[in-house]
Amino acid sequence: MVIYVNGNPHSLERSLSILELCQVLGIHPRLVAIEYNGEILHRQFWQATQVNSGDRLEIVTIVGGG
Repeated sequence: MVIYVNGNPHSLERSLSILELCQVLGIHPRLVAIEYNGEILHRQFWQATQVNSGDRLEIVTIVGGG
């Protein structure tokens, strides 16, 4: 199955939760915000939300500054 992360296609062998996807992509989940199919997905739903073929995710890194 193919999903799109930040506009780039990624092949997955099976459906994963958003949290599992972060692990597969090597992304620290505490340092990002995720838009899932056009909607900001609150962190509390990451474990229960499964990605499916054709889904589009935008993953942005949270940057602190001062």
